[in-house]
Amino acid sequence: MKKIQQYDKLNIIGSRIKKIRKEKKMSQKILSEKLELIPVYLCRGSISRIENGNRAINDIEIDGIAKVLGVEPNTLFNWEEDNK
Repeated sequence: MKKIQQYDKLNIIGSRIKKIRKEKKMSQKILSEKLELIPVYLCRGSISRIENGNRAINDIEIDGIAKVLGVEPNTLFNWEEDNK
């Protein structure tokens, strides 16, 4: 059976994570280190793949990234702006 894929990428929030991370002047390495303290274990390479859409992301990782970046999870999905 052929895999049905709705999007070209494996996640829809990677580019938004990258944008917010850069606005906070945070490197991927620092994000990874801060996530580890929660503990959510994502290496710098995994963060890079998430940001580029080459890796799926689960709810625990989304929650952890949102906490470290100091935003609500909805902000990562850009739902607030879409609903205006």
